[in-house]
Amino acid sequence: MAEDSVKLLGYWVSPYSLKVKWALKLKGIQYQYVEEDLQNKSPMLLQYNPVYKKIPVLVHDDKPLAESLIILEYIDEVWKQNPLLPIDPYERAKARFWAKFVDDKCVPALMAAFTKKGEEQERAVKEAHENFKILESGLEGKRFFGGETIGFVDIAAGWLGCWAQMTGEIIGIKLIDAETMPLLDSWFQDFLGIPLIKECMPPQDKLLEHIKELHKKF
Repeated sequence: MAEDSVKLLGYWVSPYSLKVKWALKLKGIQYQYVEEDLQNKSPMLLQYNPVYKKIPVLVHDDKPLAESLIILEYIDEVWKQNPLLPIDPYERAKARFWAKFVDDKCVPALMAAFTKKGEEQERAVKEAHENFKILESGLEGKRFFGGETIGFVDIAAGWLGCWAQMTGEIIGIKLIDAETMPLLDSWFQDFLGIPLIKECMPPQDKLLEHIKELHKKF
């Protein structure tokens, strides 16, 4: 696959861009990465995503796609090697459920724990814990959500471990630990320790500094 036929418009700290990088890396797809300035959006971003004007945007043969989970499914459909989604229809549906659960439940609770104060933060932390426990239930009897190899849900949720750890460090509250969520904690360690996954991660010191600066705005 020629690099010039695939472009990814993203932002270095965005977990949604990271998901797409992971998927492309897993598939062995070469691509051109375009770093966006979210304060001064490029004409290319506005051209390819005129509705939402957000990253990530995958451009394949000059055809743009937005929204990270849709992009992941497209990547899996176009490039068949190293499949992300299961073949079995029921298992595919379950994978889509967990990926949506991450975006709809886990991410808002994590963000609320990061941005709120006082009682609102306490409620958000409680909700985050509950949602992470529910997510953990999808790992019972498995090393990864994809089984013995990483798959769609692992790609969709894998970034949460790093961000939850850094958020917990900043707010002084542990969100995920080996004692209360052993399966989830072990999964995060295994997933984020895979060389292919680590290669795409932003520098941890730079990421932590960015998140600390972001937290000061709330």
